[in-house]
Amino acid sequence: MLNPLSINCLVLALLCTWALCNAQSDSDSPKIQLRLAGEKRKHYEGRVEVLYDGEWGTVCDDDFSIYAAQVVCRELGFMDAVSWLPSAKYGRGEGRIWLDNLHCTGSEKSLAQCESNGFGVSDCKHSEDVGVVCSQKRIPGFKFIRNQGLNVQVEDVRIRATYSNRKRIPITEGFVEVKDGGKWRQICSEEWTQMNSRVICGMYGFPDEKNINIRPYKLLAKRRKKNYWGFSVNCTGNEADLSDCKLGREIELRGNNTCRKGMPTVVSCMPGRGFAPSVSIGFRKAYRVEQPLVRLRGGALIGEGRVEVLKNGEWGTVCDDKWNIRAATVVCRELGFGSAKEALSGAKMGQGIGSVHMNEVECSGFEKSLTECHFNRDSVGCSHEEDAAVKCNVPAMGFNTRLRLSGGRNPSEGRVEVLAERNGSLVWGTVCSDSWGTMEAMVVCRQLGLGFANHAFQETWYWQGDSSSQAVVMSGVRCSGTEMTLDQCLHHGKHVICPNGGGRFAAGVSCTLTAPDLVLSAQVVEQTTYLEDRPLYALQCAQEERCLSTTSDNADPTSYRRLLRFSSQIHNNGLSDFRPRASPHSWVWHECHRHYHSMEVFTYYDLLSLNGTKVAEGHKASFCLEDTYCDEGIQKRYECANFGSQGITVGCWDTYRHDIDCQWIDITDVKPGDYILQVPHLFIKNKKKFLQYIFQSILSTQEPHQG
Repeated sequence: MLNPLSINCLVLALLCTWALCNAQSDSDSPKIQLRLAGEKRKHYEGRVEVLYDGEWGTVCDDDFSIYAAQVVCRELGFMDAVSWLPSAKYGRGEGRIWLDNLHCTGSEKSLAQCESNGFGVSDCKHSEDVGVVCSQKRIPGFKFIRNQGLNVQVEDVRIRATYSNRKRIPITEGFVEVKDGGKWRQICSEEWTQMNSRVICGMYGFPDEKNINIRPYKLLAKRRKKNYWGFSVNCTGNEADLSDCKLGREIELRGNNTCRKGMPTVVSCMPGRGFAPSVSIGFRKAYRVEQPLVRLRGGALIGEGRVEVLKNGEWGTVCDDKWNIRAATVVCRELGFGSAKEALSGAKMGQGIGSVHMNEVECSGFEKSLTECHFNRDSVGCSHEEDAAVKCNVPAMGFNTRLRLSGGRNPSEGRVEVLAERNGSLVWGTVCSDSWGTMEAMVVCRQLGLGFANHAFQETWYWQGDSSSQAVVMSGVRCSGTEMTLDQCLHHGKHVICPNGGGRFAAGVSCTLTAPDLVLSAQVVEQTTYLEDRPLYALQCAQEERCLSTTSDNADPTSYRRLLRFSSQIHNNGLSDFRPRASPHSWVWHECHRHYHSMEVFTYYDLLSLNGTKVAEGHKASFCLEDTYCDEGIQKRYECANFGSQGITVGCWDTYRHDIDCQWIDITDVKPGDYILQVPHLFIKNKKKFLQYIFQSILSTQEPHQG
């Protein structure tokens, strides 16, 4: 029989054994390392790969959860997980599938501590490889596991300018520093290469690096206390971010004797011509590329959009087959931006029109132009649903510090206020709304990083802005749409001229990150154009709606009007549906035609002489905007019947036939000859369209139809 003392000793022994086993279970957890891999990804997302027993492998998506994703992200030095993706969304990995049926609580310090079938025990295929998306924010002071051959892992990277250059915008040169363990550290220049500099410049929005005189930096470094990072860096030059480069040799940290054959690394970057540096105020003039071969369209922000190339005088798109970050970076650098943040596929920036000029593009990453890359000239099978797009790194210009929106219901709308110099000091003030329109609003939204202009306001009395910013400090603003800042637009300068006095008439905007993009079919216009002579008495309703030229007001009712008629087919290539701004209860009823107008002017039609002089014009109201036809797989949403909702769905067409009233230009007073039919702009939410269609001798060679 055990006495109480023996029982106590036995319990104590069991407790000691349990504590020892528990300690051993923590310390004996298999040592692993993680990385994110895969194509078409950012540095904080990708396929989860595990280094175990000297071999890289993947993780199966069976039983994977957001808790497991949190463990992965924190083990990689990110604050948290945003989501996880099954079924090899970042491509199929290679080698072993190390972990399957993972069960994590989210509190584990390593993925190796989560319950699983055991390392290498799996019935999965690489089509089930799991991926994660982590938050971009790094864990402050995180201690990364460093092994040569792994990717660089640091909290942040910066170009630290010298004191004399810190007011330059953008900052183009300085010491390269990385934040690691919560402290900024320099990189020893002993093994630094031009390819490393190329990557640093690219991630900060600069297309090229350049040579630099390091003597002043060497003198400066001698006077400063140095805190070197313990590794070198190996970049190929094609990486979009330093975190995509490989970790190099470990540097022995020996205080002042560290990096004795070198100095802190310095880079000097060459900005694109549109981002010329200056002191404090950025730059004044908008840069316009002369005869570009590549352009971006449809993007909401600077440096992003659908890729279009010029071939035989026609702009066309690029198919996304084999589209990757290298090709995207060539585009970005060619246009004066830095490396590409993303290579987008599947018409993420809207569908283009015309031909698909390039397919299966393959670039080394060092070409000066996308047109120098290898590609398949046969684009059979590629539709505009596969249009490629890019998002580029752009320089930090501080655009949003000199402009703001005030008084709006949300951050994307309000009265436009600018920072202007008055009497030697900078003051906030308003913009005169004379001549204020969509183009000006577009520049404001782009400058603030808010996307497209949803609306341009010429009255803002309902938005109570800062009372100290009531004075008008900018007037006469006229923008072409290519400007990056409102300062670049034509305006009156310091001599403000605002007849309406500003106040309630101050300029305002509302912005949106997605917008419709309405494109008129040139082919339909060409195929349906004809002349018709029609008696004036049969055009009474059209005359009431001002669809005839002014000479018809005094014409004999029995006389004829000569009409240039054609159908218009308009496709919404954008990223959101087009809707009339006015709600149905405020639509205007026209008794003669017996229908409502949801927009009094939907588009203008102009007839120009060959030297560009307007000789006649017409306009079209929107009495029925609907989805006449939609691309395959897209459902119609808008139908005019029974006072239904009006609009054009993304991927759908709206057609106004040639035989309805006002679908014409009254050319009764125009002499026979050669003219240009122009559709100057469609009244859409985001931008103006300039599309011209030339018809030779349309008035002298075609016989009119009698209507």
